[in-house]
Amino acid sequence: MSDKHILIIHKFEVLFNILNEFKNLFDFKLKLLNTEEIHEMLHQNNCLVISGQKNSKISNQILIKEFPIDILKLVEIININFLKNKFYQQNNIKIGNYYINLNSRIMNKDNQNLSLTEKEAKIIIYLNKSKKPKSIFDLQKEVWDHKSKLETHTVETHIYRLRKKIEKKFNDKIFISSIKGGYKLNA
Repeated sequence: MSDKHILIIHKFEVLFNILNEFKNLFDFKLKLLNTEEIHEMLHQNNCLVISGQKNSKISNQILIKEFPIDILKLVEIININFLKNKFYQQNNIKIGNYYINLNSRIMNKDNQNLSLTEKEAKIIIYLNKSKKPKSIFDLQKEVWDHKSKLETHTVETHIYRLRKKIEKKFNDKIFISSIKGGYKLNA
């Protein structure tokens, strides 16, 4: 864990005081916040909330109902949840107004989901890594792992189908554009 992680204690001052006694042993910061303050911080991906009551508007929440609680077990639960949150963030990337989950290969925009094939996801991720257009040869080499220039229309066919899927689902005709000698994302 890095010191960038923040553990927010929500309406649970007793627990905050207990954990605050051990704060030097933690790899995260502690904060005691009310509901309004939490909502201001929820846009940060490094927050985890502990509360004694369930709040459906708070994501990344650990609910504590039973006392006494073993402090070592609680710290273990906290660390595991920070790791899960980090894993989730690493596997969900934002590309313009879209989100792509690399595990499920789901592309999402405005609560609409589009299933991608493995190659489609790789194409999008590869094109997203570069601001410059990528040639068909670059795509063959990096996405298909071809070692030599092949006379094939595999790349063009995949991109054509991917464009059609995105246009049909999201009404986005320009997500991938053809540039002389290659392709580029317009996200």
